[in-house]
Amino acid sequence: MHDFQRVLKLLAKRRWTLAGCLTTSVFIALLWGMNISALYPMVEIVFKGDGFSSYIAGELQNNQTQIDTIQLQINGLLEELKQDPPSADRTRLELAYELAVTRRDAYRKSNRALMFFKPFADQYLPNTPFKTLLLVTGLLILGTFVKLVALCANLMLVQDLAMRASNDVRSLFFRKALRLDLDDFGDNGSAALTSRLTNDIGQLNGGLMMLLGRLVREPLKMVVCFAGAAFVCWRLLLLILVVAPVMALVMHYLSRSIRRASRRVMDEMTQLYGLLNDAFAGIRVIKAHNTQGFERARFERGIQAYYARSMKMAFYNALARSVSEFMGIAIVCLAILAGGYLVINRQTELLGIHMSAKPLGPGAMLMFFGFLIGASDPARKLSEVWSTLQHGIAAATRVYEVIDRPVRVREVENCKKLQRPHHEIRFANVSFRYPTGPAVLKGIDLKIPHGETLAVVGPNGSGKSTLVSLLCRFDDPHAGEICLDGVSLSEMSLRDLRRRIGLVTQRTIMFDDTILNNIRYGKPRVSRADVIKAARRAHADEFITEKTEHGYDTILGSGGTSLSGGQMQRLALARAFLRDPDILILDEATSQVDLESEGLIHQALQEFLVGRTGFIITHRPSTLALADRIAVIEDGRISEIGTHQMLQTRNAFYRSLCGRGGVEAA
Repeated sequence: MHDFQRVLKLLAKRRWTLAGCLTTSVFIALLWGMNISALYPMVEIVFKGDGFSSYIAGELQNNQTQIDTIQLQINGLLEELKQDPPSADRTRLELAYELAVTRRDAYRKSNRALMFFKPFADQYLPNTPFKTLLLVTGLLILGTFVKLVALCANLMLVQDLAMRASNDVRSLFFRKALRLDLDDFGDNGSAALTSRLTNDIGQLNGGLMMLLGRLVREPLKMVVCFAGAAFVCWRLLLLILVVAPVMALVMHYLSRSIRRASRRVMDEMTQLYGLLNDAFAGIRVIKAHNTQGFERARFERGIQAYYARSMKMAFYNALARSVSEFMGIAIVCLAILAGGYLVINRQTELLGIHMSAKPLGPGAMLMFFGFLIGASDPARKLSEVWSTLQHGIAAATRVYEVIDRPVRVREVENCKKLQRPHHEIRFANVSFRYPTGPAVLKGIDLKIPHGETLAVVGPNGSGKSTLVSLLCRFDDPHAGEICLDGVSLSEMSLRDLRRRIGLVTQRTIMFDDTILNNIRYGKPRVSRADVIKAARRAHADEFITEKTEHGYDTILGSGGTSLSGGQMQRLALARAFLRDPDILILDEATSQVDLESEGLIHQALQEFLVGRTGFIITHRPSTLALADRIAVIEDGRISEIGTHQMLQTRNAFYRSLCGRGGVEAA
């Protein structure tokens, strides 16, 4: 519930829209009660063949008759009390006297109200039954029309407020997701994030709409109806509401069950997102291995699990609605029995309890029943509202789990600034391990002067790519530090550090945009001429202009699947070249390209790396020719570092690497 309250604070920022929601809700509730009040003039005036003026005159005469009769009773009781009766009789007489005075005063009060209203009724209101019926029905239609206009305005304001709050949460979530540690995106982490960003925030939006809409409107309608019923006979209302605490207790326990069930349904939806993500991303592997049947079976199991959870949640929702409707009918039936007894027998007491100052007429009691029925409809709707609200609360908890998730890489407040270019990169006794795995790096010591190109080779899992992650500060070492010119990376601004770095990885990412925008991704304000210049440096301009449909304005589509691996890598190089980095990092950048593309990429790199620091991770001996020095990393430690000739004589792994002319990607 705490996380849902944080969402509500976002609503409070839009005070005028929120005030509009509340104002229209109050207006709707008042008109709801006024429409029910139309029962009284229909029963007491129209259906008895009166108009307003004749009805008031008749009521004044009837009230005066009752006042005179009661006054005679009061006088008789006073005479009996003056005779000093025994204590038991005196108590009975005093009680009867007080009740008689209360009834007389009630009729006098009614007469004063009728006398105040009589001049207006005589002058402006119809005095025939049919004209009175026309007026009442006209006011009923007008009130309904105005109520619907207010309802439309309320729905639009609620939608606006809920969507804006949901979008604020989406923005917070996406902002935090972009700052999460890289391992939060592994093991279907992206599917879990996508599920929360779409399905869960959709549930949250539904909860907000219910909260701002029905959860405000329906209770207000109930309050107006209960106020109307209390105006008719508040003691009778209190008597029949004895079952309300039972309903509140049952709904409390059901709401907890609904919240738990909602969370489990969302967890199952996250699993389905993960299955879909795996299947669609690995469609080539699935087709190649003929495992469509296996994937269908796996997805069917996920659907069945989601179905089971959803049915359990549906059961709780149905139970909540049934309980609320049953309790509503029970209250109305209890009111019919109690009120019917009072009207039929013209009584003012029930079970020895004084209910009203004067006997209730059929019109007043029908209006009392109407108010209770008018309150039961919002009560029934509230069960649905309550269920949806529980879904929203559960969704808010899941969304804020990510927003509040701690990250290991954080900005420091007072960042240190360095001149560009730097003079030296130094790894000083760097050790690192992932949260759920063994140590990856164990005491790495390494110096890379500016302008040098260092290649790093080693067996799979030896820690090569982890060095890249630490240098880009995707993570921080557990021990030791990485420094630029003696300043630890953790003391630098992330933006400043990454502006100095160009990164080209084995898996090239292309966005669903033009080739032009893909190259200048990260520097969107550069000119078209600068983009073309970078593409020429990466030997990409020729295939862009000759082999694509619209040149630099060609839309690549998601993932850039229309391009070959070599073409995508050259676009990635152009993107890195455009950044004009001090440090160029190649992480298996040529592992999946053809020989022609590899030759063009090597030529581009030889020209670009002049005056820059190069950090190359590779298994291809041909790429090692670009390096000034080569470091061999084995089991998280640097076992050897030197030139190609030195390592050929000193390191067995390096000899085997060069001997087989290339190996699989790390």
